[in-house]
Amino acid sequence: MATADPKFTRCPGCQTVFRVTGDQLALRGGQVRCGHCRTVFDGNAQALSLAPRARPDTDFDDDFARGPATVTLRDSHALEAAPPAPAATTPPALREPSFAPLPDEALAAAGAAAADGEAESAPADEAIAGDHVAPSADAAVADAEGAAPGDAGGESTPDEAAVRTERARTVLYAVAIPLLLLVLVFQAGFHFRDAIAARWPGAKPALVRWCDTLGCTIRPLHDIGGLSIDASDLQADPAHKGLLVLTATVRNRAAVAVAFPMLELTLTDSSDTVVVRRVLNPVEYAGGTADLGAGIAANSEVLIKMFLDASATSQAGYRLYLFYL
Repeated sequence: MATADPKFTRCPGCQTVFRVTGDQLALRGGQVRCGHCRTVFDGNAQALSLAPRARPDTDFDDDFARGPATVTLRDSHALEAAPPAPAATTPPALREPSFAPLPDEALAAAGAAAADGEAESAPADEAIAGDHVAPSADAAVADAEGAAPGDAGGESTPDEAAVRTERARTVLYAVAIPLLLLVLVFQAGFHFRDAIAARWPGAKPALVRWCDTLGCTIRPLHDIGGLSIDASDLQADPAHKGLLVLTATVRNRAAVAVAFPMLELTLTDSSDTVVVRRVLNPVEYAGGTADLGAGIAANSEVLIKMFLDASATSQAGYRLYLFYL
């Protein structure tokens, strides 16, 4: 939670200003490392105020009287702990950064750089902090609310984690979508292999080789809508008592070859009540000369003639019905 009186400290190496908390500056005497240029400095010694200063009633032009120069503000997450002294140890459970005292020469150089930085000034709309162009203070302030003392700049921020997650999701989609499309094409080709082979004969050899590998078969197309019974008749055989002679013509009106259908014969009495029903498969009614594997050719017909033993029944009519299993 942000305090009512925010504190700021400035890196003497790159002049970057960080918003910090008192707890962060109290750790290890305030010795921290800049996450921007890696300079180690005393955060307490480099503390400064960004509040505007009252301009004295003088006739001379005093840059210092205008207030602090426009500087680059950064989140205190960019501050890292200074390297620990060789003899210093920290319990792992505390998970706090260790700090080491700096040589007197480094502290003196850091103090001199801070004094020089206080006297610098730049236009309000644009100023140079170190080697970087600094935006205005209002636009560049990064809120350090919720920052734990001693947080290191090398840790991943929530934004960086979200970017990595989104990138991984994009890569996953880029791999999964083409793979799923290939699986869908494979399933569609397997399911409609008979229709593909019937409507595009040039693809049939490749489909046959494919089915040899998968253990499937290419059959004639099942299209009951393309079949019709043009004529049929059921008569008693005059030469053999009790035998019936069934004749029928099955026509294929489709533009492609279709498979031989199943034939259902129903015998009825004078009141149209079913007396007996029998299903005839192509082997029984097509004869030994028919090529059942090739099916009924396009725009062709098949003549059916069968002898049926009906000596145990009494019938007055019949019905024929074509279907596929």
